[in-house]
Amino acid sequence: MLDDRKAAVLRAVVEGYIETAQPVGSAHVVRAGGIEVSSATVRNDMVVLEREGYLMHPHTSAGRIPTDKGYRFFVDQLAPSGALEPVHRQRIRDFFNMAHGELEQMLHDTTQLLSSLTDYAAVVIGPSHEAASVRSVQLVALGPRAGLLVVVLANGVVEKRSIDLAEGTGDERVASASAHLAKTLIGSTLTTLPPLVSSGDASTDAIVAECFTALARSHDEEPDHVFVGGASRMAAAFDAVDTVRQVLDTLEKQFVVVSLLRDVMDRGLSVAIGVEHGLVPLAECSVVVAPYELEGELAGTIGVLGPTRMNYPQAMAAVAVVSQRLGRHLTEG
Repeated sequence: MLDDRKAAVLRAVVEGYIETAQPVGSAHVVRAGGIEVSSATVRNDMVVLEREGYLMHPHTSAGRIPTDKGYRFFVDQLAPSGALEPVHRQRIRDFFNMAHGELEQMLHDTTQLLSSLTDYAAVVIGPSHEAASVRSVQLVALGPRAGLLVVVLANGVVEKRSIDLAEGTGDERVASASAHLAKTLIGSTLTTLPPLVSSGDASTDAIVAECFTALARSHDEEPDHVFVGGASRMAAAFDAVDTVRQVLDTLEKQFVVVSLLRDVMDRGLSVAIGVEHGLVPLAECSVVVAPYELEGELAGTIGVLGPTRMNYPQAMAAVAVVSQRLGRHLTEG
């Protein structure tokens, strides 16, 4: 633990570096207020903080910048409770009041909202299909030999599957299969499909079997629904082109993004700083995450990815408010 004065010095350095992206000197710390000692005393404290791993001394600059350890102490012990500006809160209210349509589009739009609030890349992992029951089923003919199966889950996810139909399958047979699918599937989940039950008509049963096969096969192959917004904003956060390229490449790998957010959540963290998250390409990044719930159950995860120099109070507040409103919106339907 740090004494009050050194903690105040560290806080001033972190906040100054977040604001300016420039090494912070003792004169800035004194001007920041709340530290009624000389610049010489502050310099001595900064030397101690550097020796203990909270600050580092870049190149020949007279100033210091925080280390991951310094940011961690700031987040855990010093960061003020972030509160979104009223205009941002109103934007969030307006967004969810107007959010309608398919879940996938809303989650995509949510990443854009969160990115615009924080100026960082935003990620939303959609609700898992494993526990979501089937709410409705409809099979429609698209042509002489093609059909479309539409399954709506209780969590709002809409699953669509293309189905091959036998030559000469009429609308009446398709309607019969659709009714039998609804009777069989509603209330079940896609991970535990119920056994096939004959409708009493061989042609109808053949169509239903084709639909079951498509659902079972595609569910096994279905990745998590991952939505990323504002990735281009990361380009302005780093000076090194190689760092920007590595970050953008990582954001394109959905499995890596899902593993990252879930690992942070599983470790009981809401913020992972620098190397804490274990991904070397993102060593200069921090992640702020929060779960969102559907009817009191964990549905998915949202988060922002930004430089370790991110404005943690603002990012944490934005993620918290958006996750709460998203969960409430999904629950209320």
